[in-house]
Amino acid sequence: MAASGRNSNDGPVEEFLRVTAAAMRAIAREPELTASFTPDPAGMHGTEARLPLPSRDLPAEDVSVVRGEADSQALRLRHHDSEMHTARVPSAPAARALYDAVEQARVEAIGARRMAGVADNLSAALEVRCRDKGFARVTEREQAPVAEAVALLVREALTGTPPPPSARQMVDLWRPFVESRIGGSLSDLDGRLDDQQAFQDIVRQMISDLGLAEEELAAEPETDEDTGQDQDEQESESTGEGEAEGDARSMDGAGEEEDAGADAEEVEMPYEDGDGDMEPGQGDEDPDAPGKPWRPPEYGHNQGEQFVYGAFTTEYDEIVDAEELCDPDELTRLRQQLDQQLGHLQNVISRLANRLQRRLMAKQTRTWEFDLEEGLLDTARLTRVVTNPSHPLSYKIEKDMNFRDTVVTLLIDNSGSMRGRPISVAAMSADILARTLERCGVKVEILGFTTRAWKGGQARENWLSAGKPANPGRLNDLRHIIYKSADAPWRRARKNLGLMLREGLLKENIDGEALLWAHDRLLGRSEQRRILMIISDGAPVDDSTLSVNAGNYLERHLRQIIEWIESYSPVELLAIGIGHDVTRYYRRAVTIVDAEQLGGTVMDQLAELFDEEDANARPAGRGRRVA
Repeated sequence: MAASGRNSNDGPVEEFLRVTAAAMRAIAREPELTASFTPDPAGMHGTEARLPLPSRDLPAEDVSVVRGEADSQALRLRHHDSEMHTARVPSAPAARALYDAVEQARVEAIGARRMAGVADNLSAALEVRCRDKGFARVTEREQAPVAEAVALLVREALTGTPPPPSARQMVDLWRPFVESRIGGSLSDLDGRLDDQQAFQDIVRQMISDLGLAEEELAAEPETDEDTGQDQDEQESESTGEGEAEGDARSMDGAGEEEDAGADAEEVEMPYEDGDGDMEPGQGDEDPDAPGKPWRPPEYGHNQGEQFVYGAFTTEYDEIVDAEELCDPDELTRLRQQLDQQLGHLQNVISRLANRLQRRLMAKQTRTWEFDLEEGLLDTARLTRVVTNPSHPLSYKIEKDMNFRDTVVTLLIDNSGSMRGRPISVAAMSADILARTLERCGVKVEILGFTTRAWKGGQARENWLSAGKPANPGRLNDLRHIIYKSADAPWRRARKNLGLMLREGLLKENIDGEALLWAHDRLLGRSEQRRILMIISDGAPVDDSTLSVNAGNYLERHLRQIIEWIESYSPVELLAIGIGHDVTRYYRRAVTIVDAEQLGGTVMDQLAELFDEEDANARPAGRGRRVA
């Protein structure tokens, strides 16, 4: 009966999805639960689960990772009370991150202790997650958030399983500090594994002991009386500096917090993990969903005076397909306009394609070993057997190719400063690169970024209505555009690039958040190698944001994102400056003035990315999909 509903035309991936979904329903005890494989970040929305997309041949590692993510989501659905969690979650970003991470460790520990197979699956998924977060390259404690280390130590205390190999060095850096502060609390968690409220009581005390507590935790009955006295003394000392500042500086009743940390509590954090605001365009995801793409450690988290970036609101941000911004007839007209500008470059396109294709195909060429005793029969040497029957049959076997499956994202600045010749060059460059790489069997995604309005949109209106609070952070509505997804063939998406030539599309540019958005989309891919190329004309600019924040607010955020991607991410980053030198931001960057120059330095840079020697010299991780 179990096989009666199976479609005989389904392939192994479809059958694997069906079996995985059935297992999730059994673990979660949720008959309405559905599952799907998607290149988007793994997560749960209601009873709809999104799982990593495995390779078509279903290698054993992919199978274990998918099962691990499925088990993680099913266990959370069964053993996690989201209402209780949300009601008690701390509001400070650092405390919230730890609170969320340890709760996920709790629900996974329940399943791991009861089912050995589930434990193996969870370990496989966790190893890939840690590896792609770059934990193996962490050499200093401040390079990794304490929330991740505490969650792994909680897992170790509850299951007896050591941290995954990729995270052991990171955990060992944090272990002395964490155990000196909350070693006793880690031992107390075991007896409260199945009682979420009691478990959370201990976690909240751990947050306080680690120095991450805020007033709302310090004011609870279980807090020591001395803490309240310390708070009174602190407020008295800071009377001359203002009551609000004194409150912000007495979060845990001991010491003073940096001004940047106090400001952070007034700003919504668009890239927080957990139950708070999520990144732009992801508002429909379940905030309790386990496992999200790697992103730079939370801004201001355990980093002293680290620059803190935020947004006043992300409610009006949008991620849209190009087709939704223009009617089909106008899109066709704009594409014809772009084709006219590309007409004299047809020879360039062919020359670039042939040049890069030769470079890539040299790595993809099949090689064989001959004169073997087993393998495939070598028919070319059968004449030897015919002429001399005593001669043994000859066999051959194909060698493994070193060329890795690759995806490239082209992220294009759609700001007003690109209007005219620069945006035409950017559109032509994207067209040429996409067609060239597709001919070489490399998948290409084309994205654009701008804002929905000039000088602030609904976000600014909300800020004005709120009385113009200080330090509002980003104060405009983002518009991130998908011109071509990686899985869409070029012939279906070719019209979309013409949209860049549409009058009124190009407005402001907030590069840091766009770069992080494109980066996270790449981490959701299953290809082994992931390359991000940004095409821009210089620094980020948004008048609305810069008029009420520091003049370098957006630029500092961009530099912060670039530093983390280039230092810790498995994604390889390359920048193309259109008429402007962007080497002051990016380590690997080139500048062009016209599309014809793609045949020179840009192609050389791109081709180098496919050289194994060059790749081994860069701090890149494996191209596994992140859950």
